[in-house]
Amino acid sequence: MRLPINLLCLALSILPSARSVLLDEAYSVDYHHELLGIPQLQTTFFHQPRKHDKATLLYTLSDLGVLGAVNPATGKVVWRQLLGDGSSEAGHLRPVEGEDAVVSALGNRIVAWDAMSGRELWGTVFGGTVRDLEVMETVAGSKDSTDTLALFQEDGKAVVRRLAGANGDVVWEHKDASGDAPLQVSTNAMHVFVVALHGSAGSYNLKVTVLDPATGKRTNEYTLVTKADIHAPEDVLLVGANSAAPIIAWTDRALKTLKVNILGKSGDIQSLPLKESDGSIVKVTLLAPNLVQSKSDFLVHSHSAKSNRADVYHIDLASGSIKKTYELPKLAGQGAISLSSRDANVYFTRITEDEVLIFSSSSHGILGRWPLKVEGSHGSFLYGASEVVQKSSDTYAVRSALVSTEQNWVLVRNGAEGWVRPEGLSGAVAAEWAELPESESLAKNLEVEAESNPVSAYIHRVNRHINDLQYLPEYLQNLPMRFLSSILPVDAVAPKVGIPVRDSFGFNKIVVVATQRGRVYGLDAGNQGRIIWSATAFPQAGGKTWDVKGIWVDNGKGHTTIRGAEGEYTLVNTTSGKKIESMPAGSWPTVRNTAVVNSPSGQWVLPIGVDGNPGEVPLEWAPNDSLVVLGDNGDVKGLKFEGQGVNAQPEVTWTFTPPAGLRITNVIHRPIHDPVASIGRVLGDRTVLYKYLNPNIVLVTAVSDEASAASFYLLDTISGDILYSTTHEGVDTKQPIASALTENWFAYSLWGDISPTTTDSLPSSKGYQIVISEMYESDIPNDRGPQGAAVNSSSLEPSEVPNAEPAVPHVITQTYLTPEAISHMSVTSTRQGITTRQLLCTIASNNAIVGIPRTILDPRRPVGRDPTALEQEEGIFRYHPMIEFDPKLVLTHQREVIGVKDVIASPAVLESTSLLFAYGIDIFGTRVAPSAAFDILGKGFNKLSLVATVLALWVGVVVLAPMVRRKQINGRWITS
Repeated sequence: MRLPINLLCLALSILPSARSVLLDEAYSVDYHHELLGIPQLQTTFFHQPRKHDKATLLYTLSDLGVLGAVNPATGKVVWRQLLGDGSSEAGHLRPVEGEDAVVSALGNRIVAWDAMSGRELWGTVFGGTVRDLEVMETVAGSKDSTDTLALFQEDGKAVVRRLAGANGDVVWEHKDASGDAPLQVSTNAMHVFVVALHGSAGSYNLKVTVLDPATGKRTNEYTLVTKADIHAPEDVLLVGANSAAPIIAWTDRALKTLKVNILGKSGDIQSLPLKESDGSIVKVTLLAPNLVQSKSDFLVHSHSAKSNRADVYHIDLASGSIKKTYELPKLAGQGAISLSSRDANVYFTRITEDEVLIFSSSSHGILGRWPLKVEGSHGSFLYGASEVVQKSSDTYAVRSALVSTEQNWVLVRNGAEGWVRPEGLSGAVAAEWAELPESESLAKNLEVEAESNPVSAYIHRVNRHINDLQYLPEYLQNLPMRFLSSILPVDAVAPKVGIPVRDSFGFNKIVVVATQRGRVYGLDAGNQGRIIWSATAFPQAGGKTWDVKGIWVDNGKGHTTIRGAEGEYTLVNTTSGKKIESMPAGSWPTVRNTAVVNSPSGQWVLPIGVDGNPGEVPLEWAPNDSLVVLGDNGDVKGLKFEGQGVNAQPEVTWTFTPPAGLRITNVIHRPIHDPVASIGRVLGDRTVLYKYLNPNIVLVTAVSDEASAASFYLLDTISGDILYSTTHEGVDTKQPIASALTENWFAYSLWGDISPTTTDSLPSSKGYQIVISEMYESDIPNDRGPQGAAVNSSSLEPSEVPNAEPAVPHVITQTYLTPEAISHMSVTSTRQGITTRQLLCTIASNNAIVGIPRTILDPRRPVGRDPTALEQEEGIFRYHPMIEFDPKLVLTHQREVIGVKDVIASPAVLESTSLLFAYGIDIFGTRVAPSAAFDILGKGFNKLSLVATVLALWVGVVVLAPMVRRKQINGRWITS
């Protein structure tokens, strides 16, 4: 009987059709926190990026030297530029009013940027360091209103340069040979003022030099006597610029009097009393407009330990006197006040603990008032930038971008929260993976049942199951969604907000991140890097950074230990961030590094001193294994703890000192989790090259700046023997030199000479290169080397022959060229080590992370010939010296991940998958499958079609079964 044509068409229609790979699928398993850093008060503002467009963007130059433009409506980054190296170096940023540009300065470089696209318009580099930057709005005798004034400190002298707004050329420069420390530059419609610190540290006077803006010639100079008040540049509160009456202000040491000088009026210092409330004043800030057409008003914001208040003053341009206009009352908390100008109007926006208010500088009347409604806990608001818009004669709107004590950047629009950027997460200096703890109640119940007799255990289990029935309604309620999410091609259930739970694939993990500002974060790697918790560990004073030396996660207890360089440490709960224990700086000796060690009492993190000496420890906490440390004399030492009574002392077992002229820059070891699935490499003829799998090895990098050379040493950590060494000539030691060590191979990258003797196809030249080396027990297949017949082996006694040489590995090396420098290297990690490893390379110039497969880096690829049939069976292909960073190798795709310091890997439950986490200025995480996802269905797999196909086949069987039986019966009758 023939199959009905309609049933056949139904079955074919259910089969899935061909699908293309969509662009958005590349971003489904990774996440990216595109960060800027903490915005600074003087370098954050709203600005119109186009002359004839009313819309504005929010600009900032952060404490990490990242310049960015943010869409104030959504909080998304429009564009950004990394100006420095990510360090906390003070920068300057100014808008060019009425123009489509902003101007920045950091270090010795000044750049003008297109305000809309972030494209560089012009840039110039000078000697010394930029101390201040201002844009001249109007200049006497000149039609150009966009020139830039830059104040430099060069060779201990102050240099002022006026740069043309069109191309950055120097119009004029003025040098001060007195040796005074330059502080700031200011300008009004007729003069340029240069403020410098005159005298010795701890007792400064203020020297003001007046220059002609057209020629740069000095026209006047006077000194303000401030020795009793100004001891450091931070004591000067404000030097106004581009105002009709620019001022310089400071306070006395007791914070009881504010002293103000209107620039250009020599010897005229006006004293304004600072009113105390709720105790002594602890902080004073000044806000003044930066537009020439704005009213000459300014605000003094005073803080005590419990409250804050403000006074508004007006400067009479005719008489030069300063009078108080009104005051803002005392309110509890810190509070934030920001200033905004539009034409001649000056507005002050006050953000309190529960409301937002707008004032004009002319009157104390409230122009606008809204209750403050923010989601989550941001702490108190410290400072910010505001934009006030007058919609009608008596209606105003305001939006403020505020920095909070929790280091969040929050936009408040008419009192309501618009968006939040977790900028405190930027500047990460250390991170570690953490497993999610299992259910404590279930673990305890199983432990009780395991220790009971069978009858008691059975009764206990029945009671436990009866108790679990209370969760049955919730389970039944979620069952339809679970069923739909399991068969639909997309997730039907939105991710839950809260503490993550373990999943069967091992994707849900926590990443503990420590930042340079002293904060600690917990991120959910299985939910787009969502911040689960954040806490302050050790707040850092201005200009200082937290030097974290180690993070160790105790997955059994759910605790995380973080140790700093000054002896401080903190112990927090991994899932909640709750502080369990903490010791301040100075509690322990200074720490150079840390090591996670195994001891009779379990694993713990051992601090190592600056001289490489960890000191004595209790005997029960003494490390079981040898340690490798850096000494204070530029050497590497092996340590072994020996018991002496109740304590154990570290004893030096060996010392490695590099040759004269070389200094050690890096020492790396194999990853803690580094499983090996196969002890050998099977060749095409079915013979085996046995891998050299020594867990006790380190790779030492040493460089010589004078000789432009780099040497690499492979050391045995038990005996200190050199197992392998190599030297490269013509190396630029200022370029990054990265390395990685795993399984039986290691790799490193550098910029230097490419010797023609390395390979036959490489001419003598210079360039960026990756050197890959594989280690085997012997160069002869099926040979285990000198220790092949030994049941046990020892690094201290490698042979029965006295004083025998160590059994060194057979090393196969190859060199490849790369188009760009590699700043960091690491390796993927899987659960069993079956999946082929991938070399992870950070490309700082492209702000990208590249994953290079091991097959490309195979050092056995034939040079100058095609592979033989046997070599093709191994998967080897012809050697080509250049490795192009193909877009398919870029793990970050089109994202720009800036300032990456490290990339750490963690295995998932699935053998095919490795979890990656990159941190630095940005945060980036993803999942990679170097050998393809062979143990999980892909996102494009249509589960619904599979279920429908099975159902259709079942229907077909039900329909056809009676027909087949009838045909068989009829056939038997016919044959009989």
